[in-house]
Amino acid sequence: MTGRSVPAVLPPQLRGWLGLTAALATVVGVVFGVRYAGDREPGTTDARIRAVLDGVGPPWRYVALVTDFLGEPLGAVTVVVAAVTGCLLFRRPRAAVFVVAGAGLTVAATTLLKPLVGRTIHGGNLSYPSGHTAFLAALALMAALLAAGRLRLGRTAGTSLVFAAALVAGAAMGWAQVVLGSHYATDTLGGWCTALAVTPATAWLVDRAADRLADRRADAGGREPR
Repeated sequence: MTGRSVPAVLPPQLRGWLGLTAALATVVGVVFGVRYAGDREPGTTDARIRAVLDGVGPPWRYVALVTDFLGEPLGAVTVVVAAVTGCLLFRRPRAAVFVVAGAGLTVAATTLLKPLVGRTIHGGNLSYPSGHTAFLAALALMAALLAAGRLRLGRTAGTSLVFAAALVAGAAMGWAQVVLGSHYATDTLGGWCTALAVTPATAWLVDRAADRLADRRADAGGREPR
């Protein structure tokens, strides 16, 4: 038996494309991590992007600060709690677990990768990959995956929604991090790739674990009493 009566957080029609995307994102993230390992200064591309965005004033700087807050501990916890509450109100406990696991594993991944890469900014702050960018992109990915499943979108529409959400969220937070001088542009790309790699894998693991648990409960419920 199988627990497919509960909607999967990783829609079956999107698994192939998202699996390929996760693999490519992993490769890109590793390549950039190796390229900038141990660096203390921005690369040529980083310097050019920073020169364009440097000196941004009100009101856009306020927008950057608000966006940045979403990746800070208080802001991130608030957003996750709100998302989990929404999932539970809609009676989607699997989705709630996905949100918590996805956010937690994404943050854990960036936290573990930073000392491995060893890239720094402002005299010693570890910067690659950007945890803020990874978190917001992962959150957008999770929301898009859940929406695609609930709306029963096809492969093309669902994939487009997921990629668009990840791109918009990653670009918004990446812009904010560069404007505020918290990260180099390539740090934010690394964070975006981390989200693309971790989120689909987390969704698959949550579905697999939840289905196995549902199968065990169904088998236990169907046994005849001794």
